[in-house]
Amino acid sequence: MRAGFAVDLAVDGVDGEALGEIEPYDIIVLDLGLPKRPGLDVLRNWRSRNHRVPVIILTARGSWEEKVEGFNAGADDYVAKPFQTEELLARINAVLKRSMGSPTGALTAAGLVLDEAAQKVTLADGQSLSLTGTEFRLLRYFMLHPGQVISKSRLTEHVYDYDSDKDSNVMEVYVNRLRQKIGSHCITTRRGQGYVFGDQ
Repeated sequence: MRAGFAVDLAVDGVDGEALGEIEPYDIIVLDLGLPKRPGLDVLRNWRSRNHRVPVIILTARGSWEEKVEGFNAGADDYVAKPFQTEELLARINAVLKRSMGSPTGALTAAGLVLDEAAQKVTLADGQSLSLTGTEFRLLRYFMLHPGQVISKSRLTEHVYDYDSDKDSNVMEVYVNRLRQKIGSHCITTRRGQGYVFGDQ
């Protein structure tokens, strides 16, 4: 959460595979050494069912054969343990941007530049504003999906943790706060459908 991600945790491969099927995750970090069902089997099962969620695999073993096996099973990236949290976060952001068709580097959309490390946004006029954790997660999700109609329930799923109290009415409050910071023209409401991010 401190890095701006809403995170769910599964402690074994069986639960992890089920969660990965049920929840609309943007990305999954998958440990290959999971109890009950190995991570590689979980990944193969997802891909065999054409589940295309981006996956970064983690393993304590750093052999090139295992990397190849992971990539052949459908992994998008690979991190060997032990690792620095900053490296994992950098790889998560890179894979997320690739999967959304965004260029690597700073996230830019609708004249805004999002600094993911500092959780700040720079407006078109050069003004830099700090964001709360929720505002940051919300804006990043909007910027990764410009021009798309995004429902309140979809936003809620991607901004809050699995076990959080997910009140979609609170989402309206956060969207309005974000509008006040970045400009109301950046986020439009589609009545009965949700929100669209980008200059309209």
